Amino acid sequence: MAKILLVDDEPEIRYIARRMLEKAGHEVSEACDGEECLQKLKAEKPDLILLDVMMPGLKGWEVCRRIKAEDRTRSIPVVMFTVRTSEEDLEESRKCGAEGHINKPFEREELLRVVNRVLDERSKLY
Repeated sequence: MAKILLVDDEPEIRYIARRMLEKAGHEVSEACDGEECLQKLKAEKPDLILLDVMMPGLKGWEVCRRIKAEDRTRSIPVVMFTVRTSEEDLEESRKCGAEGHINKPFEREELLRVVNRVLDERSKLY
C-alpha cells in the first residue's frame, strides 16, 4: 500500500493511528513534531503525510506551508489531523495547501476513508 508519515506530539495518538493504518496495509513512519517531520522529509518521501496542527514549536499549518514550498515535497499530499474544527481552522488548512482534514477524536473508518480518498486522488495525478 502506501508509505505514510504520521506527525503528532501525542504518543498515544501516534500509536492508535499507526495500528489502524498498518492493519490496513500501510507502512508508517513517525515524527513527534514539525521539525522532526521536516528532517525526515530530507531522507524519505512518503506517499502521504498526516500532520497534527497543534504541536510544540512549529505548528502544523506552518509545516504544511514549508512542505508545499519545496519542489521535492510539494506533490506529497498532506492531511491535517487535529481537534481544531472551526470553519476558520478548515480554511487555514486549505490555505496552507492541505488536501484533507481529519478531526480528532477520530474513528478508524473516517481515518481510512480520508487517507484512501487522498491517495486515490494522488494516484490519478501521477
